[in-house]
Amino acid sequence: MTQTNMASCPVHQNFDPLADSYVADPYPTLSAVRDEVPAFYAPAIDMWVVTGYDDIEAVLKDPGTFSAAVGQRPVFPLTDEAKAIIKEGFHASPVMSDCDPPKHTRIRRHNLKGFSARRVSVLEPKVWAKATELVDAIRPGQVDLVSALAYPLPAYMIFTFIGFPDEDMDMLKSWCGNRIAFSWGRPSPDEQRDIATNMVHYWAYCEEFVARRAAEPVDDFTSDLIRIHQDDPSALSLEEITNVAYGLSFAGHETTTNFTGNAIRRLLLNPEQWDAVCADRSLIPAAVEEALRFDSSITAWRRITTRAVDVGGVEIPADAKVLLLLGAANRDPKYFEEPEAFDIHRGDVRAHLSFGKGIHYCIGAALARMEARIALDLLAQRAPKMRMVEGQDLTFPANISFRGPRRLLVDWPE
Repeated sequence: MTQTNMASCPVHQNFDPLADSYVADPYPTLSAVRDEVPAFYAPAIDMWVVTGYDDIEAVLKDPGTFSAAVGQRPVFPLTDEAKAIIKEGFHASPVMSDCDPPKHTRIRRHNLKGFSARRVSVLEPKVWAKATELVDAIRPGQVDLVSALAYPLPAYMIFTFIGFPDEDMDMLKSWCGNRIAFSWGRPSPDEQRDIATNMVHYWAYCEEFVARRAAEPVDDFTSDLIRIHQDDPSALSLEEITNVAYGLSFAGHETTTNFTGNAIRRLLLNPEQWDAVCADRSLIPAAVEEALRFDSSITAWRRITTRAVDVGGVEIPADAKVLLLLGAANRDPKYFEEPEAFDIHRGDVRAHLSFGKGIHYCIGAALARMEARIALDLLAQRAPKMRMVEGQDLTFPANISFRGPRRLLVDWPE
């Protein structure tokens, strides 16, 4: 950053979203910086940071000025070894979350057909069946609800939605391990090598899978995209379909796992609200939205400027990496009354930005909401007396964007 830019933009030397205290609980910091300044430069991550609801919403609605191209890039430089592994066998290109118009517009239009209300509604009985199977397997005593329910349910559903065979799911999940750290964290050289190797394996699998579907389409999301390609190869290439399958299979379960884990945790930390949900399950949709607002599975997202721009009176230069603090926006007192309180009865909750805004609004929002709603519904039916295990050490993956407990121990009643 030039000296001129340094003078025109406040600098926050202590803001580090990878610091241990921030990873453990980012919300005190998020609220403090939002109340202090609309935007600032953070040397620890070499990004300009935007803090308030209005400014973040405006950024999300202005893809011409704030490009999505940086969304999936590693925060920190990769080692030469990791770069070589990626270059040799990983050929993904931007298609959705890190892509701009006109390419984004074309590909999203076709993906929306695959995420039609019909296909999502067809999945609901399958979500109920899988969630019921998982809950049926839980036995009385201490249970980790992340490994028992919040992780396997969305992983199974998104893999089924894409069309991956059941027998491949354990292998695919193993390749997803620690993927968040690669693009959004600070992995060690050994971790970079291992993650990059898994990414290559996953990419090769997706290429082979798409080739099989191209040869013999069936009734799944990937086959929907294949039929679009077969009707008009210029509309959607096989490489782009591979990119979609790869990206969606990761994004479609990690975020929903975190979302579901956060929702369960917040309800159990507020037992009177958990009891209210158990007594009246019609409150569950509102509880889902409040969990999204209060403890989002994505606390921040990235953009990069295409030109110099003023954000809240702060000058941000061209080609600047920008971090949007969604977690701060979701607790902005301008939009939410008593924003630091978890309240499933609040009336303004759907104004949250947890699924984004504008052209990049989360394509899987309806499916994610459905999965979390069904998980909570089953838990309310089967274990209304469930309580969190006291004194447990909750840990969260160290990264700048995704948040959810690795484990969530509860006392499962007889």
